[in-house]
Amino acid sequence: MRFEAGGAMSNAWKVLGGLAFLLACTGGAQVRAPEKSVIVNVVVSQAATTNVSQTAASKIQDASNVAVWLTALDHTERADPDSAKPQNPPQLVQRNKTFEPHVLIVPVGTLVEFPNKDPFFHNIFSLYDGRRFDLGLYEAGTKRSVRFDRPGVSFLFCNIHAEMSAVVISVDTPYFGLSDRSGNIIIHNVPDGRYQMSVWYERGSPERLKESTRVVTISDSSRNIGPLEVLQNPTFTPTHKNKYGLDYVPPPNPDYDRP
Repeated sequence: MRFEAGGAMSNAWKVLGGLAFLLACTGGAQVRAPEKSVIVNVVVSQAATTNVSQTAASKIQDASNVAVWLTALDHTERADPDSAKPQNPPQLVQRNKTFEPHVLIVPVGTLVEFPNKDPFFHNIFSLYDGRRFDLGLYEAGTKRSVRFDRPGVSFLFCNIHAEMSAVVISVDTPYFGLSDRSGNIIIHNVPDGRYQMSVWYERGSPERLKESTRVVTISDSSRNIGPLEVLQNPTFTPTHKNKYGLDYVPPPNPDYDRP
């Protein structure tokens, strides 16, 4: 019995020693399995002429705000979009007569807040594609919110300030991302399987964006997508009507004659 107890103690010390060695090698950090991320590299190009089908395109330095999302096609790999919802509501902040950020991508059902950080009123509305709403006038220091409960692209404007615009993209999948200025996108925790890849870019050519929608297979040996070329629409314009379908009234001319 004493021999067995001693043997057990010896084995226990070996286990503890192995754990101590593992902790020493990892610096005490928790050991985790590698994250299954998908890397997408986007290249935004601009056509030299309006005839985009017959001309070479030049690369644009700022490739930010290109949205890419993956929709699972294999039944066993489908995930609940609720798993990607943030714990705290994301915000589109109104500051200096702009929205921060300009583009926001969220899972369907996400509540988005619109705090007014300017010292004057705003009136945020979306009456085009996607989620339709009108928040009405609200003053500095207050906020209002909207739940984006259907998939789609919502174009947002302010009924007072024509220069203000933003986009909210709500997607029915937890696998999505936005590009940075270098065109890099990281989509986290994507299981192996077949997906439909969708691409959206505010200034993109609609025909080319439609062509970018395709089926991709994600596996341990295939987790890089790109370069994914997005061509700018040469006829894109940020101008828009107000919520009544009318032109914005220009601000008063400050160069009037004083008495």
